[in-house]
Amino acid sequence: MYDSEAVVSRGIGDFAACRYDGIEIGLGKVNAIGREQLAELLDEYDLDLYCIMAGWLNTEDDLQAAVDAAPLAADLGANFLGILPPPRGVVDDETFADWLDAIAEAASDAGVTPIVHHHAGAHVEQPSEIRRWLDDGPDNLELLFDTAHYYAYGDVQEGIERFADDIAYVHLKDIDPPAEFQTHVDNLTAGKKDYDSIINYIWAFTDLGQGVIDFGEVHDTLNSVGYKGHTTIEIENQREHPLVHAKENIDHLRSVTEL
Repeated sequence: MYDSEAVVSRGIGDFAACRYDGIEIGLGKVNAIGREQLAELLDEYDLDLYCIMAGWLNTEDDLQAAVDAAPLAADLGANFLGILPPPRGVVDDETFADWLDAIAEAASDAGVTPIVHHHAGAHVEQPSEIRRWLDDGPDNLELLFDTAHYYAYGDVQEGIERFADDIAYVHLKDIDPPAEFQTHVDNLTAGKKDYDSIINYIWAFTDLGQGVIDFGEVHDTLNSVGYKGHTTIEIENQREHPLVHAKENIDHLRSVTEL
């Protein structure tokens, strides 16, 4: 649901109708909906709020918004505050480290866990960068592992095993790589402002079961490493008939797992 009004009018009700247990929601939508209305909707449909995802960290204003989101997340009962790193080349390492410290401190004070989202074309992108920032970042910083964003840089199952001790939350998302996909990945990794690569990467995301990721294997690997946390299906690019996609995605996941 890309529109805040649609989230209120039908989105949250659709999730409940498809027997989802909870949701993640972006900070911008939380602010647009309002804390009280969102809380009422979650209570009405008996849904948990897993995570509030702060916006891209491009500026000091974005940083302040993320810091301010920590007590809001706690107040709404969310376990996690998601961090989207800056796009590659926006800030230097020292600035990003300072920003992580500020968000992590606010999250600690609020009693929520800050989780960093590795993301194509971002300051935390490749496996080596994930490892570095988890090791060098704040002690309470943990990992949001995203299956589709990891696919471009390594085997997804191996990634789960590699970061098993750090994964606090999981995005399940499929990907159907287009022709010359690696070229687009390389352009983003290099920090090129190549809109063709951005579009091709983003539009490669698809419904579960329509791409190349085996979510039965993902489920089994998460179980094998002892993961007991939330898994959120992230459906992108499907702006028409969202209820249909919400149901088809969770039905696929249930068909290949023991859910």
